[in-house]
Amino acid sequence: MRIEIWADLVCGWAYVAKRRIERALADWPGEPPELHWRPYRIDPTAPPRPVRLGQALQDPQVAAALASCGPDPDEAPAAARMRAAAAAADEGIGPRFGAAWRVDPTDAHRLVALAYRQGGAAMQGRVVEALLHAHFVAGEPISDPAVLARIATDAGLATDVLADGAGADEVADALLVGRARGIVASPTIVVGRFALRGAQPPEAILDLLRQAQSGDVDSGDSEDGPVERYRWAESLLAGGDPLGALRLLAPVLAEHREPAVLELAGRAYFASAQLGRAEAVLRELVAARPDDAYGRLLLGRTLQRQGRADDAAGELRLAAAMDPGYGEAASSRATSFGG
Repeated sequence: MRIEIWADLVCGWAYVAKRRIERALADWPGEPPELHWRPYRIDPTAPPRPVRLGQALQDPQVAAALASCGPDPDEAPAAARMRAAAAAADEGIGPRFGAAWRVDPTDAHRLVALAYRQGGAAMQGRVVEALLHAHFVAGEPISDPAVLARIATDAGLATDVLADGAGADEVADALLVGRARGIVASPTIVVGRFALRGAQPPEAILDLLRQAQSGDVDSGDSEDGPVERYRWAESLLAGGDPLGALRLLAPVLAEHREPAVLELAGRAYFASAQLGRAEAVLRELVAARPDDAYGRLLLGRTLQRQGRADDAAGELRLAAAMDPGYGEAASSRATSFGG
């Protein structure tokens, strides 16, 4: 069994959740689950260079973003920070608790991903603990290359593990997968198809594990497989993110030119106004499956949007002839294929 923790490393409740998960697992009678930390962002506008938190918190939007991972989204930011500090003290985190810097945690998330890739859950756990301790207890900026290099070395990774953008694609893809899976809070604890939002008490975490175990769910990582990537891309497109959908779909499209993949790519290209690419994959689709009425409709609308009315008319007539239900859609300029 695997526990996924989707969390931002600048979210104090992620540290609290880590301790509560550890307490829950100490009472878990079965085989110990593997922990896998996943990235989430609560403050996506954080600047590349660290800023003293006191200065950053003068901006109400920054204060609200950093407080948003608390149990009460309507709580005032100052009260939310006090609540997080009290919970951390209850979990033995300290002696002091509280970030000193507003940072962009992208590189820290890269380090976490690379730790899992190179050393598995145990190494990743050491890196996560060191990053959270550095940010919330030692008051260090975890976007600082020197801080990250020290943490990497202490965990058994190479000092230059982050060189050449290593792990950046992995983190970017994981953030998209999290969005596709409906992760909307840090932390979110996931076991298979079961999830808990927030730093829940150990009893709730144990209930989650029992629920997942009784459901006999495979909770392993799967988003790298073509079927899963297709499913996440479809979810992102339905949610209005065609560029994210195309990013996740890219390796699938490169290796699997099945009609379903071509159709999804065509819809995403159309929704993102990449009409030349949409035309190319949709022509490939109708060449492979000439009787695909929906593919003809997509192609006709793409050509229509390019201003090629005569070419579009032929495809739209074919679509309507194959499926009379597409007759009205073919004549409408309001048809959307993004969802």
